[in-house]
Amino acid sequence: MYSSDRVKIETPEQIALEFSLAGIGSRFLALAMDTLLQGVLYTIVFLLIFLIPGVGRLSYVPQKWVPAIAVLFVFCIYWGYFAAFEIFWHGQTPGKRVAGIRVIRDSGRPISVIEGIGRNLMRAIDGQFFYGVGLITMMISRQNRRLGDFVAGTIVVHERKSVEIKPDWSTPEQTQPVETTTEYNLLSEEDLVVIETYLHRRWDLDPLVRIKTAISIVERIRAKSGLFPDFGQNDDDFLEMVARRIRDQARFRPSSRANPM
Repeated sequence: MYSSDRVKIETPEQIALEFSLAGIGSRFLALAMDTLLQGVLYTIVFLLIFLIPGVGRLSYVPQKWVPAIAVLFVFCIYWGYFAAFEIFWHGQTPGKRVAGIRVIRDSGRPISVIEGIGRNLMRAIDGQFFYGVGLITMMISRQNRRLGDFVAGTIVVHERKSVEIKPDWSTPEQTQPVETTTEYNLLSEEDLVVIETYLHRRWDLDPLVRIKTAISIVERIRAKSGLFPDFGQNDDDFLEMVARRIRDQARFRPSSRANPM
């Protein structure tokens, strides 16, 4: 679901995430800054190879190879800059970070390596006529997508300053009876908030921090209820299952609201 400037995504964890879509202005601001940084990198490569004495005349590099090496560096900077930053910076480049925007999948997940490469290969088309093709595509798309976003299944959103998760204990008029389990009854509303806060923010965490956080929450659940992951079940899948069971038994409905920048 989306309006003219917002999009709401229902995640597999049954958490509704609402994002503020990045507009053309903020995206082109980020692009301008990234293009400027690319220009700086081009200049550094040029100075190192052609102007600084000795750098471009290394004894173990044939002189005729120097222009080819320079072209290779320029190629890597042009094609690799956006993809590399978006993959390793979780959907951001330096320009996007300054502009406060981020690339995510249309499912709300972080982009993968394949999506990071795919959307940026399409810059060869989006960038035609001084990014005129990309601009026209964003103008006619209700989610401000350029061709690279359509190919990779991504959207660009504003960073969220904070996330608020509130419990809603209201019971629908018609509710199917849910089988109760003693172990899950030992877990409280606070436990559910801890689990869902982690599930909501886990993709923004450093991988090592994410692993340690999941382990600590699983240990907390085990200590209070005796529940633990099945053989071969990873911690995230276990926590998703526990959150669903607690919500089902207590008719607890979380709501997540993101404050746009």
